[in-house]
Amino acid sequence: MPITPVNDNNSPTPNGDHNHADADAHAPAPAPDLATLTQRLQRLEDKESLRALLIHGWRALDRKDWRTWIDCWAEDAVLEFGPWERIHGREAILAKVMEAEAPYTSMQHHILNMDFEAQGDRATGIGYMWFVAVTSPTATASPYAMGGPYDWEFTRDTTGWHLTRQRLGVWWTTGEDPRKTFTEAN
Repeated sequence: MPITPVNDNNSPTPNGDHNHADADAHAPAPAPDLATLTQRLQRLEDKESLRALLIHGWRALDRKDWRTWIDCWAEDAVLEFGPWERIHGREAILAKVMEAEAPYTSMQHHILNMDFEAQGDRATGIGYMWFVAVTSPTATASPYAMGGPYDWEFTRDTTGWHLTRQRLGVWWTTGEDPRKTFTEAN
């Protein structure tokens, strides 16, 4: 029985032709032009800047560094949080969050699965919240926690990116919050 050679780039096909299609498939893609690379780099830098803004701000919130946290927001920002009414303006947002979170012994604001789309000086993002709070110094073994989806809008000015709108829903809770901070009544 005759041995049939493997049909690589240099082996003839049964009719004697050489197969060059595979060579084209393995050829390196042409290098992108400078404008394309610049656009791709800008998108990556924007996404990283947005991620860094939220991480920086929400870690400050964990430390109750209210001013650092609110500096992440635009002056005319809007906060929409499931159990609360819509809150307009940076200082109103700060007052409500301080009232709600200052009494907790300690907190962790986890932001998970962040994804951003930036277009010029505007951007949107989504993610998930996992909030954990120790409700009193004697309750460290049984914290209150909740989670849900984030939906963000951002704008960029000469000082960088800022939140203009945050929508936050509550999908689940666990543990007891004796203050009822995040219920419909508050």
